[in-house]
Amino acid sequence: MDTVTETTTTTTTVTPAAAETPTFDKSKVTVVFVLGGPGAGKGTQCGRLVEDFGFCHLSAGDLLRAEQTREGSSYGELIRTCIREGTIVPMEVTIKLLEVAMLAAIDATERRDAVPPPAGWGAGRGRFLIDGFPRKMDQALKFDEMVCESSVVIYFSTSEEVMLRRLLERGKTSGREDDNVESIKKRFRTYRTDTMPVIEHYTAQGKVAEVDSSDSIEVVHARASVVIRDVFAGKYGHAIDATA
Repeated sequence: MDTVTETTTTTTTVTPAAAETPTFDKSKVTVVFVLGGPGAGKGTQCGRLVEDFGFCHLSAGDLLRAEQTREGSSYGELIRTCIREGTIVPMEVTIKLLEVAMLAAIDATERRDAVPPPAGWGAGRGRFLIDGFPRKMDQALKFDEMVCESSVVIYFSTSEEVMLRRLLERGKTSGREDDNVESIKKRFRTYRTDTMPVIEHYTAQGKVAEVDSSDSIEVVHARASVVIRDVFAGKYGHAIDATA
């Protein structure tokens, strides 16, 4: 007699994991990414915008350089190697440093007893210019997902000839080991292959404001200021009360 075996197949329904909630609410915290090649003038312009519009300037590069010399840092040697080779530090490290710095800035404002917070701050609010980040697509996507969705990208554009000249001049006094011709050329290559796709990604979303940074500091600052006023007016998303 033939035996027929009945096989029962059990179907398991897999429920997709819920998306992570970002650390910061974009309706309260304004994030402006500031991108451009090495020597495009990002740091200089951020300093001016901080004075005029009450932003907190966070430089990904400065945070990484500080971390590489911090006593007890588990990332120090890794960061030193990446900076020396002109490669990008793993995104988990950079994103965590930025998140911690943002939390610290907001917390410091909340702790100012009897001192009215500056415009754009207080009650969990804050304004951040994040300079030199994101430098790769995975950084951009992960920051928007886990920390805070950005409002706009200010892209300071100029030629590599201008950037090289500026960096070599800065290298005379900066003491930075990556301000030399070999490291600079590596940084240019990394910028072209890794960071330009980020700018293209945000351009497709209508979130990039390109600013020609070839001219004087004053002229470039005037152009960048127009972008920030447009951010407050809601051109790149919800309007932000510039005085609140």
